[in-house]
Amino acid sequence: MSLLSAIKGRGPSGFGYGSTAEEVTEGVDLGGKTVLITGCNSGIGKESFRVLAARGAHIIAAARTEEKAQATADELGVSAQTTAVACELSEPESVRACVESVKASGRSIDVLMLNAGIMALPELQVHHGYELQFLTNHIGHFILTQGLRESLSEDARVVALSSAGHQHTPKGGIAFDNLDGRNGYDAWRFYGQSKLANLLFARELARQFKGSGRRAYSVHPGVIKTNLTRHMNPILTSLFGMFESLTLKNVAQGAATQCYVAVHPHVDASGAYFADCNEAKSSRYGRDMELARRLWDESERIVEGL
Repeated sequence: MSLLSAIKGRGPSGFGYGSTAEEVTEGVDLGGKTVLITGCNSGIGKESFRVLAARGAHIIAAARTEEKAQATADELGVSAQTTAVACELSEPESVRACVESVKASGRSIDVLMLNAGIMALPELQVHHGYELQFLTNHIGHFILTQGLRESLSEDARVVALSSAGHQHTPKGGIAFDNLDGRNGYDAWRFYGQSKLANLLFARELARQFKGSGRRAYSVHPGVIKTNLTRHMNPILTSLFGMFESLTLKNVAQGAATQCYVAVHPHVDASGAYFADCNEAKSSRYGRDMELARRLWDESERIVEGL
């Protein structure tokens, strides 16, 4: 347990910084429910997989390869309640194939947990004409969600993994004139841009869901040392290690917020941004619904061209 876990209190939900995924889902029966999780094979995605399966859910486990997803299910001992699928978010054809595979299963999806992502690539990487973090973290999940909208149950929840990093972005929040990074690239600002996109996506999706039983949320999981840091500068990685015991969440705590909003019966506030299992205030860009709609329109245009 980190120092912050010991001293930070709980919020109105009854949970807080130090809460774990097991704690926030205690007593929740997910028997008969289906949860799709991207990035299921490591970090907080894997912990969410473990805990939600333990609560009785059938997990559609998505990883870059079907083999990785299946190996994780085997390791966790939940193969009987798992459908393993490949979903390489940076490859539109892989995402579309995942969509078709899920549709073919005939399962109605109760939770769509958009967990996978990459962070702070030190050098600009452009794929299919777009900066890789934006393409992977946002566009890949956009294609997945849009492809599966008809497969969502009437009271489905879509949970997008954002970050407090959404506050650190290019000017204007989303640099629509520089989505390929060729007019200047900063690893953390472009990561922040992709996380702001996740947040705005959830806001606009929730607006579109209004009048139905479906809901959408975005979450900040906390600062956690997982393999998401693999692309970081080695000096920063070392600093993460030095302060881990003082300030960082462990994986069980990091998975708590997304599991809380995904399945806890008392979560409402569709479209809201959550941190430490409580509703939180985002940046001003994260509350800009005009920006959210512009991003949605641009995302549709991008996907059409991919």
